[in-house]
Amino acid sequence: MFGLGKKTEMIDAAQSLPGRDMALPVPEKHFILGSPMVAPWPEGMETIIVGMGCFWGAERKFWNATGVYSTQVGYAGGFTPNPSYEEVCSGQTGHNEVVQVVFDPAQISLDGILQVFWENHDPTQGMRQGNDVGTQYRSGVYCVSAAQKQAVEASRDRFQTGLSQAGYGAITTEIIDAPVFYYAEDYHQQYLGKNPNGYCGMGGTGVACPLGIPS
Repeated sequence: MFGLGKKTEMIDAAQSLPGRDMALPVPEKHFILGSPMVAPWPEGMETIIVGMGCFWGAERKFWNATGVYSTQVGYAGGFTPNPSYEEVCSGQTGHNEVVQVVFDPAQISLDGILQVFWENHDPTQGMRQGNDVGTQYRSGVYCVSAAQKQAVEASRDRFQTGLSQAGYGAITTEIIDAPVFYYAEDYHQQYLGKNPNGYCGMGGTGVACPLGIPS
C-alpha cells in the first residue's frame, strides 16, 4: 500500500482528475460478516466514515469490533467522482482512503467506535501514516450529523490531552460533514480477510482514548 504518488499537498477542484459517471461494482455481501455492503441498513443502525491510513488494516480493526454490522472501504473527501485506486494514489483526486462503518449503537456506542479510531493510528502525522505518505493517508472523521460531529470533536479534545501528556504534537485529523462516499474496487473490500498475510501498516500511539464522561 505504498501509494503510487507521494503528494502531501492537497489539490483544489480545478486540478483534480475528471473521474467518471459510472460507480464501481460492489459485492453483495461482506466477506467476513456476511452482512449487506450497500444501504438500506437495518433500522437503528448508524454510520460514520473514518480515514486512518491504509484502509486495508483500518477496515479489519472495525469488522472485529463487537457491535459493528458492516464495513466498506472507499474514497471520500476529494473532488473526482467515482475514482479508481490508482487515481487516488496519484494525489490528483483529493480523496482519502476511508472506511464506512455501520454499527448498532445498542451494542457499541459512538464513543466506542471513536476509541477504535483514535487508538489504532497516529492522528498527529498530517498527510501520512508511518511509511504510507500522501494525502490519501490523512486522518479524518466524516460525520453524518451535527450531533455526531460534536461528539467527535469532544473525543478529539479528550484524546489530545493524553497525547500531549505522552509527548505527541497536535492532532491533525480533519473533522467535517460527510462527503460523498465512493466504494473502492471489489478486491479492496475486506482485503485482509481474503489475504490474511497482506500488508497492514496500522499502528497506534499506545495512548488510551477515554470514553465520554456521563452527564
